[in-house]
Amino acid sequence: MTAVGGPEVLRIADLPRPEPGPGQVRVHLAAAGVNPVDTKVRAKGLLDPQAALPAILGCDGAGTVDALGQGVTGIEPGQRVLFMNGGIGLAPGNYAEYATVDARFVVPIPEGVEDVEAAAMPLVAITAWEALFDRARLEAGEWVLIHGGAGGVGHVAIQLARQAGARVMTTVGDAEKAGIAQALGAEAVLRYREEDFVESARRRTGGEGVAVVLDTVGGETCTRSLHALATYGRLVSILALPGEMDWQYARLHNLSVAQEWMLSPMLLGREDHRLHQTAILGECAARMADGRLELLVAGTYPLEQAAEAHRRLEAGGMRGKLVLIPG
Repeated sequence: MTAVGGPEVLRIADLPRPEPGPGQVRVHLAAAGVNPVDTKVRAKGLLDPQAALPAILGCDGAGTVDALGQGVTGIEPGQRVLFMNGGIGLAPGNYAEYATVDARFVVPIPEGVEDVEAAAMPLVAITAWEALFDRARLEAGEWVLIHGGAGGVGHVAIQLARQAGARVMTTVGDAEKAGIAQALGAEAVLRYREEDFVESARRRTGGEGVAVVLDTVGGETCTRSLHALATYGRLVSILALPGEMDWQYARLHNLSVAQEWMLSPMLLGREDHRLHQTAILGECAARMADGRLELLVAGTYPLEQAAEAHRRLEAGGMRGKLVLIPG
């Protein structure tokens, strides 16, 4: 990223190969996930105000360990790993051939899991897991409404919620996305362009409303989602809360409202929370290996076409994730 601006500010550059410091491993990257946060950082600026441009974007990475820093044990060169690290200004990201990362924050890629799917998983899996289980405390038998069920976070959240025994309702924009959501386990699929999701959510729950809403859209969708909740329901949004929220309604119905931003531990330097996130990655990697968790990859791009990947992501309507291939 050479400047703040449009996709054209992403340019290929040759840099020295990084060397792992104490406690770090160097990963020869095979794939890097592309996430909405990447496009926002590119368009609005690095999240660390002290960071300087140029910078390497990309939080999600997967590849092969090829060097160990001093004091690293339990990991060997040649081991395939996935991780979430860097890409927002604090440390170089993964739109690159090599990356260095704290050895405590990498997870072995199980046999049978491909690098592309592994790189697509970290950010969306942590976001979905923390939102559903750490923030909303979703329980078996409860109805959860997941907005954007065919999107990056949404399609993972559907699977995790179903595996927890919850009943899943989701919103989608078209028939193809409806098919994706149903195949992943959604019990009720709402076509938001054709029906009012608040009315539909209440009708399908006998007028009660859902126990949990996971908002991946923001804006008016977030605001109106309060009215899809049952009394004592919980709303979790992965975007900033809108300025207009019906707090009087929320108070009357004892609703809980929480936010989920999985980058906070990295930004705040909270190693304890990052270790928790690494444990989530380990669990999700195991589920990928045994077929319980599927990562949808909408397309791959060579590193040289990172700008084009950003354009496609910003165009909207994504089904799953985009992934860059360094070389």
